[in-house]
Amino acid sequence: MSHTQVTRTLPRGDFIQLGMTTPNQSTRQDKGSNATEEQSLLRSRRYETRHQRTIVHSMNVEIQGEIYSLLAAVTWACALILFKLSGERISAISLNLFKNVVGLVFLFITLLVSGESIDTLSSFETEDYLILIISGFLGIALADTALFYALQKIGVGFVTVVECLYSPAVILLAAWFLAETLSPFQYVGVGLVVTAVLISSKHHPPLGRTRRDVIRGFAAGASAMLLMAIGIVLAKPVLEGQGFPLIAATTLRMIAGTLALSALALASPKRREIWSVFRPTAVWKVSIPASFLGTYLAMIFWVAGFKYARASIAAILNQTSMIFALILATIILKEPFTRRKLSAVILAAAGVLIVTFGKQ
Repeated sequence: MSHTQVTRTLPRGDFIQLGMTTPNQSTRQDKGSNATEEQSLLRSRRYETRHQRTIVHSMNVEIQGEIYSLLAAVTWACALILFKLSGERISAISLNLFKNVVGLVFLFITLLVSGESIDTLSSFETEDYLILIISGFLGIALADTALFYALQKIGVGFVTVVECLYSPAVILLAAWFLAETLSPFQYVGVGLVVTAVLISSKHHPPLGRTRRDVIRGFAAGASAMLLMAIGIVLAKPVLEGQGFPLIAATTLRMIAGTLALSALALASPKRREIWSVFRPTAVWKVSIPASFLGTYLAMIFWVAGFKYARASIAAILNQTSMIFALILATIILKEPFTRRKLSAVILAAAGVLIVTFGKQ
């Protein structure tokens, strides 16, 4: 019997029982298969497009963070020179308190202009606020006071060398808090930075300072870098993971640091001398611009860099402030740039680079 005869005589159900397909079924299956393939291809293309957009967006965000970190380095270097000029007539705690209050004024104005709502901030956990408060106490109240003390004792040139401890401290603390391992190269980098600081500490004391002043200055500077590193490592999960608003986070850290510093100032037997910094004097011509650059602009750029860029990259870009500060200190403050200082700078810079990229 021919195929055409089977088609005429057998009922439709018999084709199914015999495992055969009708011409209409075959056509529908081909069309369904083609439609499925087209849908699968379309979904694949959409996924690839979204994935590419995500990569581009991530790269743009990282670049943005790196730019912020560089801007933080430049503005901080300029502020450091002005703080040095101010600190010659103001105590370390007075200068820190003054620059915090000035910085808060600009931050409050920025908050009003930016329009960050209280409803947005109320969505975060109490733990996030506590972390930022502790970060501000360590990184602003304690660390900045210690840094200004070091600035008075050893000058801008040596402070910039001590500041190179900051990047290794961030990476070491991040490794400790996050249980990450460090490569042997990174330990070598840390050793180079420490060696650079030790070489600098053997330098002849600045004019009017003793060897004891130099040791105290380096100890204070090293403590400041450690406290700053602890503060930013604590705050990074809140800034990055929880998406806490940048200006609000910076303001909260500043408020915490200022309140703690105010309490210390009130408890000090020299409280009148400390608070006298808020009486208008000629030094305001230097200390107000220094506070605007160092407490407002540099702080926002610094926090933004850590929020959007990788911590290691942000840290290394922050360290470029050493180059800008050394150049400005030599030109404006007339600080001598000796061979020992040059050797310390080269060792410190090499150590920071190795610590940052030694694991990659």
